[in-house]
Amino acid sequence: MIEFGHLTHVGLRRELNEDTYYGDSDLGLWLVADGMGGHACGEVASALARETIVREVRGGAPLPQAIRTADEEIIRISRRRNDSLPMGTTVVAMRVQGNRFEVAWVGDSRAYLWREGHLAQLSQDHSYVQELIAQGALTSEQARSHPHRNVVTQALGVTDPMQLNVETLTGELRPGMQLLLCSDGLTEEVDDDGIANLLRQYDCSAQECVDTLVAAALDGGGSDNVTAILVRCQ
Repeated sequence: MIEFGHLTHVGLRRELNEDTYYGDSDLGLWLVADGMGGHACGEVASALARETIVREVRGGAPLPQAIRTADEEIIRISRRRNDSLPMGTTVVAMRVQGNRFEVAWVGDSRAYLWREGHLAQLSQDHSYVQELIAQGALTSEQARSHPHRNVVTQALGVTDPMQLNVETLTGELRPGMQLLLCSDGLTEEVDDDGIANLLRQYDCSAQECVDTLVAAALDGGGSDNVTAILVRCQ
């Protein structure tokens, strides 16, 4: 059985929430999309990503293909609108079928897995600082305060479909596992140890846990929109 909690918050410094999310246990699909700040109509791009991915998955498309279609759709609509800047969004999505899960992502919205008392980041950010970490030029701790930490290298609506890198990871879903999907508004303010400490609270529901995660991001400064979905396998 699957239980999930979900919440989005505009944060404390933004007037507009450009994040969006979706959760459906029957379809076995959850996603978080973070519209690009500084780009035109980030909230339009994230909503387009959500609608396209849900539609495509409902129609039988594999998750990575649904994300590719969303990229093409956002680019097409942006061109039709004649926007001077492309509108863009990150996305992290999860599909559950039977006892298997698949996570797919573009950008720096993240997927985490909590299993047997241990938190692991499943996704790898498509970001400038992640490339520096991979090169050994920066530590993960230094990346948290780097001035260019919010610069993404891949995004739907911005990255050409031929260059789009939809990364995926699959695994077996087991009782007791928790999977967290979130925008960088959460990870910007709450580090992995903080997330792990909150996911350790088994006596609270998935919704209560998500409420606490978002509250922690706001307590940390709430510098961006914050969105989180927690999916628990009972």
